[in-house]
Amino acid sequence: MNSEKEVKIVVVTGAASGMGRACVERVRDLGDVVFAVDVRAPEIDGTVGIACDITDPSAVAALAHQVGEAGRLRALIHAAGISPTMGDARRVLEVNLVGTQLLLDAFGPMVGPGSAAVCFASTAAYQVAPYMNPEWEALLDDPLAADFLDRAVAVVSADSGFGYGLSKVGVVRAVTRAANAWGRRGARINSVSPGIIDTPMGRQELEHQPTMQQMLADTPLSRLGQADEVAAVAAFLVSEGASFVNGIDVLVDGGYVRAGGAAPS
Repeated sequence: MNSEKEVKIVVVTGAASGMGRACVERVRDLGDVVFAVDVRAPEIDGTVGIACDITDPSAVAALAHQVGEAGRLRALIHAAGISPTMGDARRVLEVNLVGTQLLLDAFGPMVGPGSAAVCFASTAAYQVAPYMNPEWEALLDDPLAADFLDRAVAVVSADSGFGYGLSKVGVVRAVTRAANAWGRRGARINSVSPGIIDTPMGRQELEHQPTMQQMLADTPLSRLGQADEVAAVAAFLVSEGASFVNGIDVLVDGGYVRAGGAAPS
């Protein structure tokens, strides 16, 4: 009999700050080892800090290999991403959608019974969704195509805000696609869509994007969300308590979208 204990690995991207950092605290007990991943390796007590540029296929492959060598993937929380004021449309699409697809492709073969993942989308996806058409859907469903970024930037006319929303539609669609394959292997994957959250990134957007003030005014709970409130939902979705939840997006937005805040103007 093999007496060696199976080592369960939890991976959190975007772990250095904000919602990703809050997720680290929420999922520590789900695994034996927590890999805290960011562009620069985070220094968080009790975790293994790993530097990874999620837009670099070789870096993502190396991350997946390291996880596979360390044990069994128990949970992946992919919180890494950038907002409209942090880069141009091309970079926003590359980090948020191309990076997500690279991670899902790299980790997909590793999942098995009990594995679970959450990818971070955004309420911005709901603002763009009413304008989607079959051409855009086909574009977003193939983010690793050689010409994807050129074509996507042309669609958004270099508007980083539009690019952000489109990238998050792509994340939700990527999760929906993956849920079928993951489910047949006894694993699950879902997404969360935060509203305006009180993080460095959220405060930056609130300061520089006039529409964000209106979004806050249209949020029924009339306040910013907290990083830990989103992390709590993400942690639940990868927990055994959500063992029959697969392929959905969960809004964590204080009621903004369902109150009509994301309806086309």
